[in-house]
Amino acid sequence: MDVSALAALLFNTLALASSLFLVAAGLSLIFGVSRIVNFAHGSFFMLGLYLAYTLVVQVAPWLTRYAGLPPTLAYGLMLVLASLGTALLGAGVERLVLRRLYAAPELLQLLATFALVLVLRDAMLWLWGAEDLLGPRMPGLSGALSLGERRVPSYDLLLMAVGPLVWGGLWLLLHRTHFGRAVRAATQDREMLDALGQAPERLFTRVFALGCGLAGLAGALQLPREPANLNLDLAVIGDAFVVVVVGGMGSLSGTALAALLIAAVKAVCIAVGSVRVGDWVFSFSESTLVIEFVVMALVLAWRPYGLRGRAPVSVRSDAAVVLPGLSALSPRQRDALALVVLAALTLPWWRLDSDYVLVLAIEVCVAVLFAASLQFILGPGGLHSFGHAAFFGAGAYGAALWTQRMGGDLPSALLAGAVVAALVAWPLARVAVRLSGVYLSMLTLAYAQIVWAVVFQWDSVTGGSNGLVGVWPAAPWQERVPFYELTLVLTLMALLGLRMLLATPWGLALRAARDAPARAAALGVNVARTQVQALVLAAALAGLAGGLFVFSKGSLSPDVLAVGKSVDALLMVLLGGMHSLFGPWVGGLGFTLLQDVLVRSTAYWRATLGLVLLLLVLAFPQGLVGAWQRWRKPRPVGAAP
Repeated sequence: MDVSALAALLFNTLALASSLFLVAAGLSLIFGVSRIVNFAHGSFFMLGLYLAYTLVVQVAPWLTRYAGLPPTLAYGLMLVLASLGTALLGAGVERLVLRRLYAAPELLQLLATFALVLVLRDAMLWLWGAEDLLGPRMPGLSGALSLGERRVPSYDLLLMAVGPLVWGGLWLLLHRTHFGRAVRAATQDREMLDALGQAPERLFTRVFALGCGLAGLAGALQLPREPANLNLDLAVIGDAFVVVVVGGMGSLSGTALAALLIAAVKAVCIAVGSVRVGDWVFSFSESTLVIEFVVMALVLAWRPYGLRGRAPVSVRSDAAVVLPGLSALSPRQRDALALVVLAALTLPWWRLDSDYVLVLAIEVCVAVLFAASLQFILGPGGLHSFGHAAFFGAGAYGAALWTQRMGGDLPSALLAGAVVAALVAWPLARVAVRLSGVYLSMLTLAYAQIVWAVVFQWDSVTGGSNGLVGVWPAAPWQERVPFYELTLVLTLMALLGLRMLLATPWGLALRAARDAPARAAALGVNVARTQVQALVLAAALAGLAGGLFVFSKGSLSPDVLAVGKSVDALLMVLLGGMHSLFGPWVGGLGFTLLQDVLVRSTAYWRATLGLVLLLLVLAFPQGLVGAWQRWRKPRPVGAAP
């Protein structure tokens, strides 16, 4: 590699590192102080980009023409105003929504902020439309810098300068001001806030606004480089999570170090291009979709709390939530369950629009099975998973490829899908049991992204972005009624099997490992092995659901492994109740019907779904079934209503 190529590589690395640091620094600050994992951080990045586009296109020319400001100064001023506007919106969101969630489990926080993603995306769709919006280049920095035979955009010089300047400003803010001392006290010892005379609520609002403002600034600075579009939120939040988790949640210096590391790895992959070994060609330039998640997984396997992170003083978990026991069903519950099963079994003979109803009923059964597999490790297992779609998708692809490549029948294909999902989960399970809380959630997210990237790029086997088509089962399962009955029976058997398993000594050991791992280990329970077994079993059931899904649709695409699919499963679990026997039933049915109605009734169904999710998290944190059980529970005599 010549000198010009090395110089271009260095420029690209520093510019990318600066951009990554800007968007990740705010996320790290927010988590360090409030312990909120802000999944909507990418939405504030996207909002900053849209605001910058509007201000630069509509306001900057007016300032140049009538106020006499130089074009470069007017352009830069609009980028700063976009950042301030994003910060103001962030402060409002914190006061209205997130302030109510500081004591909630991390899983509820993740889902609440993901609901904000849905609401903000549709709000920006309503304001700016669905078309990509590419802003003008910055006056004075629209050319390129020659480095021998290479040319680097001049605008990258500005990005390279902004990152260190922001880092220096944050360091001064945190180490030379009263506000900074309060922030560091909240990060290390919450009780010190009272000694400093700082109200926690006001501090959290300011820090959240600062973090959102940094995200907005990062988005605004991308205006000359990429168009504003509605898909940036999830793409950016993936990069931000990787940088923050690799550096250590809450560590600003770790965030800077991780941004430089991730940027260097990406730049090297782009510079290398592809490598040929015989007839096999590996494209490093295309691997940038997944390489950062590989780095994240390796770092967490080596240092569970990141490069500069520390083990949290106290880790919230769902054990803090009331965990109802798995007692025997009451006669009324048994009667209700029998009626539900009878209605489901006789559904094909009802006088309804049979084809549509059966299609919807199959979707409900698949959703219930998928939700039950996740509830099994979230509730009794206490293992946070934000990448459960990896197992669902692995099972779907395994079953489809078994049928297309091996000519297997439907039962063997479903078994193959479950086995493939279990095999995919096993390496993750071996590492995941060492982590907890948000680090476990982020590791599962990273692993799911790795699996998605493999499926997306393995064109010769998975079909790549085109997916697989024509995946239909052989007779008699091609008929709608037999396939529905098979799906229903398998779902009922899985739910019954999980309940029976949780009543065994192994199930008691699993719950003991969740509630008191040290005490369980002292009693002879192999905590790590029990949790690995639970995660692999849950993955196999999710793979079974994925196999049923692909045969019901007849086609498959990498979207079944995307983050949104994992969030769907979490929504269903929370909707029904994480620790309720009927949770998957209520969650799967309610979510499927709600989504079906919303998609057909409004173009802004994401915002509606997000608002429903926020209502669920804020008003019914134990799910609909849990809220019903608490309402039905008799109060002691003399207790206040």
